[in-house]
Amino acid sequence: MSTANRPVALVTGASRGIGRSAALELARHGFDVAINYGRSREAAEKVSDEVQALGARTVVCQADVSDEPAVLRMIAELKIAFGRLDALVNNAGTTISTPPADLEGLSMDDWDRVFAVNVRGTFQVTRACLPLLRESDRAAIVNLASIVGLRPGPQPFPYAASKAAVVNLTKTLAGALGPKIRVNAVAPGWMVGEWMEEALGDNYQGLMERRAKMTPLKRNVTPDEVAITIASLITSNPFVNGEVIVIDGGFTATT
Repeated sequence: MSTANRPVALVTGASRGIGRSAALELARHGFDVAINYGRSREAAEKVSDEVQALGARTVVCQADVSDEPAVLRMIAELKIAFGRLDALVNNAGTTISTPPADLEGLSMDDWDRVFAVNVRGTFQVTRACLPLLRESDRAAIVNLASIVGLRPGPQPFPYAASKAAVVNLTKTLAGALGPKIRVNAVAPGWMVGEWMEEALGDNYQGLMERRAKMTPLKRNVTPDEVAITIASLITSNPFVNGEVIVIDGGFTATT
């Protein structure tokens, strides 16, 4: 495939975790990749090198997805680099450390920041990408939800509520953007790696082992496995639209 004909994907929050894995998986599927990051240029450049090693072209774009002017600059940079966009992975997200039991300790500034990144960011990146996505013959968007957006879980209130909003936004966008653009979401369960390490702290190992024992597949999902599902929704499911795919080894289906 010539470079002019290669599809292009934008992955937000691609400097680590699911975003990094999604960028690599899409490169394996023949995509060139725009790698967005919020703070760590060094980490994003490392991911860019890994993606290029798979034969893909890259552009590394800094933007806080909650900042609309920054988002618009990012899309302009992407357009200059590639001239097209075929897939968007709205992965950038944030949370806080305040436990759900501590209602009085929850800062409303923290609440607003989580919603600004997780919900507003998902919407305004999507909106900014629409002119390019509408020119594609196979445009697809995948948003990052969570099982706590579908059922109660031990996650901070603004994070859980924001992921429920992403679920609704996914379904609403699927109706608004068809037939040219498909919109789906993935909802990972407890996931091995940095995200849960930061969330669980010193309890990480014990709580992850406990969750694995309660899961029919007897382990927790990895970022690479989430990325495989993301890439599949983009490349291999042409009539799947408005769906939220739970990736938790059967935990929510059986407990």
